[in-house]
Amino acid sequence: MATTSLDLRADILRLKKERNAVILAHNYQTGDIQDIADYVGDSLGLAYKAQETDADVIAFCGVHFMAETAKIVNPNKTVVLPDRDAGCSLEESCPADELEKYITDNADKNYYVIAYINCSAGVKALCDVICTSGNAVKIVNQAPADRPILFVPDANLGAWVMEQTGRKMDLWQGACYVHVEFTQNSINKIKEEHPDALVVAHPECTTAVRLLADEVCSTEKMVDYCKSVTAKNIIVVTESGMLHRLQKEAPEKNLIPGPTDHCACNDCKFMKMNTLQKLHDCLDTLEPQVIMPEDIRKRAEAPLFKMLEQSK
Repeated sequence: MATTSLDLRADILRLKKERNAVILAHNYQTGDIQDIADYVGDSLGLAYKAQETDADVIAFCGVHFMAETAKIVNPNKTVVLPDRDAGCSLEESCPADELEKYITDNADKNYYVIAYINCSAGVKALCDVICTSGNAVKIVNQAPADRPILFVPDANLGAWVMEQTGRKMDLWQGACYVHVEFTQNSINKIKEEHPDALVVAHPECTTAVRLLADEVCSTEKMVDYCKSVTAKNIIVVTESGMLHRLQKEAPEKNLIPGPTDHCACNDCKFMKMNTLQKLHDCLDTLEPQVIMPEDIRKRAEAPLFKMLEQSK
């Protein structure tokens, strides 16, 4: 039987201490999970924290590919995910077997494959280097000039990176189902209500939405942007969980959730599958654990470490 919220928090902290665990949470997690986490951040920040931790157990409050990433760089640690079914539409859009076939069928092109971190360990194992939205421009700028780039799986992020770098890339046609729900029409409507508001958007949004934004950046860079601009009203066009952290770090700002044509804000159903109760239970039972074949892990490790090195 579930305990009360205060008791649940206390028991999570007890279990964390007993397990020598660290709790990592993505910016899109619910506020109560963010508040109890040891670190809250974007995919790049979380990758660094996973690499640096001396904890025995990593409780990863995010989606499956993120917990996999923590396991890739920490093969001897126990990595648990509160909900085994917390997936990702981007991960699902690029199955490893389909990518492998595409690379094989186009072997004459000798692709340099760059994978956005929102993909499975199997896809990472097929790539030359990984990137996040926060470092994608830097990673692409370091790609070999004599090889064509295949960028997977997010076509919207890839298109934005091409705009920033001038580097032509072939794009896998994947998309985040949350970010494509934001439309030019929905942003223009909220702008009519707040004509002086600035717009900050994630690069997983469509080109039409990005063109309306005053700033396009990763979730981590959104924090700096919202804190530094003088404007009071800011429309934040990304998954709604980001508002919790922004409201804590920029309390003087009026942060307006980016609406879609259907609702006033936009939740990721996968990110919201994790709950405090499930976090408690995974620390208690150390299940569900993230486990993968060692050959896949080793092959995925190299492009991840390459990303971390090239991001410094």
